[in-house]
Amino acid sequence: MIVVDDLVREFEVTVREPGLKAALRSIVHREHRTVTAVENVSFTAGGGQVLGFLGPNGSGKTTTLKCLAGLLTPTSGRVEVLGHTPSRRDPEFLRQLGFVMGQRWQLHIDLPVMESFDLHRVTYGLGSREYEDSRDELIEMLGLEPFVMQQARKLSLGQRMRCEFAASLMHRPQVVLLDEPTLGLDFEAQVQIREFVAEYVARTGACVLLTSHYLADIEALCQEVMTISAGHLTYHGPLRDVQAMASDTKRLRAQLVRPLPENELAALDLDGDVNVVEHSTTELVLEVPRGRTGHVVGRLEQSDAVSDLTMVDPPLEETLRQLYQRTGADA
Repeated sequence: MIVVDDLVREFEVTVREPGLKAALRSIVHREHRTVTAVENVSFTAGGGQVLGFLGPNGSGKTTTLKCLAGLLTPTSGRVEVLGHTPSRRDPEFLRQLGFVMGQRWQLHIDLPVMESFDLHRVTYGLGSREYEDSRDELIEMLGLEPFVMQQARKLSLGQRMRCEFAASLMHRPQVVLLDEPTLGLDFEAQVQIREFVAEYVARTGACVLLTSHYLADIEALCQEVMTISAGHLTYHGPLRDVQAMASDTKRLRAQLVRPLPENELAALDLDGDVNVVEHSTTELVLEVPRGRTGHVVGRLEQSDAVSDLTMVDPPLEETLRQLYQRTGADA
C-alpha cells in the first residue's frame, strides 16, 4: 500500500543575524540556506497493520507523513500510496486516505458534531446509505452518541479527538496517517483511541502509520516499528527485536547509606561493560550485561555503603534513545 524509495525533502530557510542593521539589510538582500528534513528514507508498508514511526522532535516524522499525504512534494525520490503519487492530489487517492493530527481541528468548532460529519459526507461524495452506515458504525465504535449533537467547542479534548477520528475515517480510508493522535489525552481517552484503532484495522484491513511519543500506544498497537533521527531511518523491524535489545541488560539500583567515593567505586572492580547510569549520595544505578549480574551483585553486597539492591529491566526508552543516536550508515 505504501512504497517510499530514497525520499528526500529539503526546505529553504532565511538566515539573518540579530539586530536592527541586519533586519534592514535583509530587506534588500536575504541570505538563505538549505535544510534537509528527510534524507534517503526508504520503506514499505502493507495492509492490515499498524506501523509505528518513532523519533525525537524535529527528526522528520511529520515531514514524511505530509509527503505521504501529498501536502508536501518530495525534493527527490519516489513516494507511492495505493498506486498513486500523493503530490498529484488525485481525487481517487484522497478518497482512500485518512489523516489525523493530534490537537488539529477538522471539525467545525461552532457546529454540532453531526453537522460536521454531514460536511465530510459532501466533501468525499458519499452516498446517503454508505454515509449513514459508516457514520453509525463509527459512532458505536467510538461511543459518540451521548455528545454527537453538541458543538465541537464544548467537548472535552478526549471527546473531541474521538469525534475527529470519526470525521477523518467517515469515508473508510485504506491508508490512515496518525500523527500524535493521543497527544494530551488522559489515560482513559488514550485507551479508547488505541482500542478503536486496533478494531478499525481488524475490520477494514487498512494500513496505519502511527507516530507517538507515548510508548504505550506503540506497544499496544504495533508489531513493527521504524525509528528516524535527523532525517535518517535508523531502524526498521519488529518491535520485539527492540524489546529484546532492552532485555540484553539489567538495571541494578543500589541504595546507599553514605556517599560512595570514586576510589570505593573503583574498588568494586566493575569491568568496562558495566555502565554507571546514575550516581548520587544516596543511590547508584548500574547497567549490567545480563550474564554479569551475579558478579556485580556479589561485589555490591560486600560494600558496607550499600543498604539495599533491586534489579529491573532497563526502560524501553533507553534502547530507543540509542537507536535515535545512530547515523543512517549504522541502520
